[in-house]
Amino acid sequence: MTKLRTDYVDLYLIHWPVPDRYKDTWRALEKVYRDGKVRAIGVSNFLPHHLDDLLRDAEVKPMVNQIEHHPKLAQLETRKFCQEQQIAVEAWSPIGKATYLDDPVLCELAEKYGKTAAQVILRWHYQNGTIIIPKSTRAERQRENADIFDFELSGTDMKKINGLDHDYRLGAHPDHFNYG
Repeated sequence: MTKLRTDYVDLYLIHWPVPDRYKDTWRALEKVYRDGKVRAIGVSNFLPHHLDDLLRDAEVKPMVNQIEHHPKLAQLETRKFCQEQQIAVEAWSPIGKATYLDDPVLCELAEKYGKTAAQVILRWHYQNGTIIIPKSTRAERQRENADIFDFELSGTDMKKINGLDHDYRLGAHPDHFNYG
């Protein structure tokens, strides 16, 4: 915190559910939370079975679960579990590293709404209640990413985007990550 020149951190996350370690790490996060050094604590890349295991011993429930989440990886089970447990879901790689912005469904919807495919994806996240912090170093893309509040995807169009889910991961699967 000295290096950050602050008295507290807004959000502190465990990055991966490292077997036999995340519970000890969680206890350390609970301490810094209780000490007022952190305003919120959470996890990243935790699946329902990791969360269920953690919740058995946790004194403080995770406030956020940051997961890889985009139209090709909807993570329905994890999102449902988090919603039931009142754990906010934050998407990492919400636009899927721009790898499928040319998908015909997304392009069709972009044209229909007069938006870009990226804006359609971000609006889909927003309407699903997902926290999104898209990464861009370019000012025009940052402005574009913020310009998603002047339209609403119809229920039919939300279902079209939901239909793109193929359990396609760009990153490692939490159960098969090399923690070595």
